[in-house]
Amino acid sequence: MKNISALILLVAALGSLAGCNTVNGFGKDVQQAGEKMQDASKK
Repeated sequence: MKNISALILLVAALGSLAGCNTVNGFGKDVQQAGEKMQDASKK
């Protein structure tokens, strides 16, 4: 029973880390797009 609980906890932790990386990458993409729009509007 302890092994199953440990496995579930490990999977949840890994899923949480993967989700953070995905959201972080998406945020950087949106930031870069916003910067390009600002540069284009200055021209």
